[in-house]
Amino acid sequence: MSAPDNIEEIMLTAPVIPVLVVDDPADARPMAEALVAGGLKVLEVTLRTDAAIEVIKRMNLVPGAIVGAGTVTNESDLDAALAAGAEFIVSPGLTEPLGRAAIKSGIPFLPGISTAGELMRGLDMGLSHFKFFPAMANGGIPALKALTSVFGKCKFCPTGGISAETAPDWLAMKQVLCVGGSWVAPKGASTENIEALAREAARMGQR
Repeated sequence: MSAPDNIEEIMLTAPVIPVLVVDDPADARPMAEALVAGGLKVLEVTLRTDAAIEVIKRMNLVPGAIVGAGTVTNESDLDAALAAGAEFIVSPGLTEPLGRAAIKSGIPFLPGISTAGELMRGLDMGLSHFKFFPAMANGGIPALKALTSVFGKCKFCPTGGISAETAPDWLAMKQVLCVGGSWVAPKGASTENIEALAREAARMGQR
């Protein structure tokens, strides 16, 4: 399956983007198959482990999966993720060098922001879709509501500290297109459990 060519289409594919920290490449394909079977096709593989690049490559082999790289913090990470076949890029923050490089590459890009200043930097680069991160540590829903009251044209994917219980409250916000969460693929979970959690998450935020 080819990925959508813009970040909004990717964000609207499912209400939850699994944020995946995978230590063993052997787990990659079964995990991706379970998530896709449960209805979560967009998968964010964080570059937090030595296995991450290989995990992206293996998850890319799963029919229906749209596999991206998360925790991309610099141009070297970006290049490695692109070489591995990542179909979108997520960063925890936004720097000018990374932002410019991602935009130049043409890859769908979701940079992290937590302040008005970071949002303004992104808008100056022509960006309008952002990850609000870390969502709970930065004041939760009241903080994002304060930002959206000023930056009305921006769209968001809150990530960080969001759970199955709190996700629907975030998704009820007009400018929140999806949320990111690690609860759909907890460490040590069976593929059956992951598929069940994904199925439950995929039903959230139906509008």
